[in-house]
Amino acid sequence: MKLSCGTRFTFLVLFLFAAQSVAVYAGSFHKDVQIHWGDGRGKVRDRDGKLLSLSLDKSSGSGFQSHQEFLYGRAEVQMKLVPGNSAGTVTTFYLKSPGTTWDEIDFEFLGNISGHPYTLHTNVYTRGSGDKEQQFHLWFDPTKNFHTYCITWNPQRIIFTVDGIPIREFKNSESMGVPFPKNQPMRLYASLWEAEHWATRGGLEKTDWSKAPFTAFYRNYNVEGCVWANGKSFCPANAPWFTQKVDLEGQKKMKWAQSKYMVYNYCTDKRRFPKGVPAVCT
Repeated sequence: MKLSCGTRFTFLVLFLFAAQSVAVYAGSFHKDVQIHWGDGRGKVRDRDGKLLSLSLDKSSGSGFQSHQEFLYGRAEVQMKLVPGNSAGTVTTFYLKSPGTTWDEIDFEFLGNISGHPYTLHTNVYTRGSGDKEQQFHLWFDPTKNFHTYCITWNPQRIIFTVDGIPIREFKNSESMGVPFPKNQPMRLYASLWEAEHWATRGGLEKTDWSKAPFTAFYRNYNVEGCVWANGKSFCPANAPWFTQKVDLEGQKKMKWAQSKYMVYNYCTDKRRFPKGVPAVCT
C-alpha cells in the first residue's frame, strides 16, 4: 500500500507524540539523572553512564534523582551495597513526589555490623502517611555482587522484586478504604546517608566512621514509565508493566521469600497496633 504525503505526515506526528508520552530508557546516568547532593561524593564512573557510585563520610552522604517525573512506571537498577561494617548507613532506591502530603515507594537497605545481614526495608506512603513496612533479610550477600531491584507501579498494584523474584505486592485496596498512590507524579531517587539513631538494631549499633568513606554502586539504571509533563501523563494500556500482576509462579516465589526471609510485617504487629492490626494488609 502506498501512502500519500499527508498520510505519512500524520503517522509521523502520531509516532512522535507516542514517543514523547511514554519514556523507555535504556538507561544512562549521564542523561537521565542528576547527582543533586553530596558535593562530589556521587560520581558516574564510566563513559557510557552505566555505572554510578554514591559515598558517605562524616560530613555528608550523596544522592541522585531522575530528571523526569512519572505517573506509573517500572524502575529497575542493579546495586552493590556497602561491604564490611555498614552499621548506621542507609542505601536507597525509591520513588517520591514533592510536598508535605507526598506519595513514596521505598527500597531502603539498612546496614549492619560485619558478619550480620542487611535489612531490606519496604514501605508505601500515600498523602504523607506510611506505616506499611515490610522488612526482609536477603538470601545472598548484597555486597559481593550486583543484584537487581525493581519497583513496578501501576493503577492496580505495586510490586517489589529482587533478582526477578517478587517479595511484596501492595494491591490497590481503595474500595476497602486503604489509600493508594495514584494522583501524584513521582521522581526516582537514590541515596546513601547516615541514620545511626535508628537504622541498625533500632540505633544500638552506631556508625564506625573509621571505616569511612562508605561506598555503594549502582548500574544498569532502567525506567519504563509515563512522563509527567505540562500537567498530563499519557500511559498506554498495552505497556506490559501497566497491567502486570504477580502470576501463579510469582505467587509461589513470593510466598517462599516471605516465609523464609521476612523479618517484620506491619500486618502482624499487635504490639504496634494494640486495637487491632490493619484490616486490609498487602
